[in-house]
Order: sequence, then C-alpha cells, then structure tokens
Amino acid sequence: MKKIEAIIKPFKLDELKGALHDLGVHGMTVSEVKGFGRQKGHKEIYRGAEYVVDFIPKVKVEIVINAGMVDKVIETIIESVKTGQIGDGKIFVIPVESICRIRTGEKNEDAI
Repeated sequence: MKKIEAIIKPFKLDELKGALHDLGVHGMTVSEVKGFGRQKGHKEIYRGAEYVVDFIPKVKVEIVINAGMVDKVIETIIESVKTGQIGDGKIFVIPVESICRIRTGEKNEDAI
C-alpha cells in the first residue's frame, strides 16, 4: 500500500477529484496548506503599497491506494492538474505499513 500526497493549485481540486473518481479512487483527504518552492512567493500591490507574499495557498490531497495503482494515479494527477506554469505542485509517494478502520476493525487493503 502507498500513500500519495499531491500539493496542487486550489482551482484544480474539482478536476482532480472527478478524474480520480473515474479511475476508481473514492476516498481522499484534502487540506488547505501554504508554502513555496522555487518561485519563492510573489509580489502584490494592495492600496498602492507593494508587499511580498512568501507563502502561496495550495491544496494537499492525500490518497492511500494499493501499490499496483501508483503509476496510474500519478499519471491521472498530472493530466488533471498540470497547467504548464510554475507552481503546478509536487507528488510524493510514501510507503504505508498498515491501516485499520476504526469503526469495523478491518485491516490493511480491506480498510482502504
């Protein structure tokens, strides 16, 4: 089992959700996050004053899947969120040792 964490632009969330649903991924966790990468933020003007926005608003999507689906899920994420502009995001793949569904006690792949 693997956990995929994708940091994406917020306006791409609905498109990603639909694409993953079509792929058969029905569960995900979504968090509003802030951060920066190579773009190191940007400058904005508010009421005539220029200021630097260091942390850019992003969305983190977390998905736990069977290891055999990793490549297809990554491909789907890229296809649905890529704009070709700086700040499109990153995808991280993390091994998952075990899962337990609290309500039923199901474990591992039965709990996904």
